[in-house]
Amino acid sequence: MKKTVIAGVGMYVPKNVVTNFDLMKYMDTNDEWIESHTGIKQRRFADRYGETTATMGVEAAKMAIEAAGITKDDVDFIIFATLVPDYYFPGCGVLVQRAMGMKSIGALDIRNQCSGFIYALSVADQFIKSGMYKNILVIGSEKHSSALDFSTRGRSVSTIFGDGAGAVILQPTEDENRGILSTHLHSDGIGAESLSVFNPGSHANHWKEGLANYDEADFGLQYVNKAMIDDAKIFPVMDGNAVMKRAITKLPEVIHEALAANNKTPEDIDMLILNQSNLRIAEFVQKKLELTDDEVFTNIQRYGNTTAASIPIALCEALAAGKINKGDTVCLASYGSGFTWASTLIQW
Repeated sequence: MKKTVIAGVGMYVPKNVVTNFDLMKYMDTNDEWIESHTGIKQRRFADRYGETTATMGVEAAKMAIEAAGITKDDVDFIIFATLVPDYYFPGCGVLVQRAMGMKSIGALDIRNQCSGFIYALSVADQFIKSGMYKNILVIGSEKHSSALDFSTRGRSVSTIFGDGAGAVILQPTEDENRGILSTHLHSDGIGAESLSVFNPGSHANHWKEGLANYDEADFGLQYVNKAMIDDAKIFPVMDGNAVMKRAITKLPEVIHEALAANNKTPEDIDMLILNQSNLRIAEFVQKKLELTDDEVFTNIQRYGNTTAASIPIALCEALAAGKINKGDTVCLASYGSGFTWASTLIQW
């Protein structure tokens, strides 16, 4: 039976570095608080007009395609994971296809936020194993800076996120000692509003029973209206404690699930890469699994949380640094809005 290998990896981060001290100019916060609570020292912000989620994805894709030793004409399917697409619709997949001058191949967009990249890997893995496609381009890209509230009111969210893109090329292999061993996907909509962007949306109070912290005035029958903009109801909201409490439970669980499915234990992990949401979460999971610093890769300190892009960016950097070698057991795991969580185990 065919297996799926990651044949090429690429990444792109904007040139513009934004430190915690830079954010202090716009909101009541400080470097010590941000770093102690999240581990973040700086992040990258895209050019306001020249870079988009899709254009950053294109740059990462070019690098992944070159690393895989193929051309854009060899790509036969695109999967694009993001929570901040260029347009509400159409999705970013078709924008990448157009920008790169690819053939009229299929393009699928995935909206699973921090778990988007692993969900995309899982979908691509099934296509590869079935023989339907031979070169799948998977992209995770985010331009968070275009949709954040850079004021004291929004500091609990806006200090966390950064912009960037990562991409991989997936191909089939007959080598049973390599490739994706398994993927594991989960969701639980209870508490979905703990990390959400409500507007624009078509909810019109339909999910009101789940919105304990919001009154009827927060929402309207219109898709979006001036009051929503004036009252900052178009920005992300987050209950950080609720998210962290679930994450530190579900991440170890889904990692153990992947290990058990392949008759492995934490001692078999050569490299663990989590979605870069919070350094404190990564430290907790590392301690729980009794892994060393060399067995867990983090870069949130430099890039902030790039959600769907964070795992492929980290994967690209870990490979470039020689921290992942042929034959290594690599585990990827994520937890995010939805709530969704996922893991995959790969024999490199």
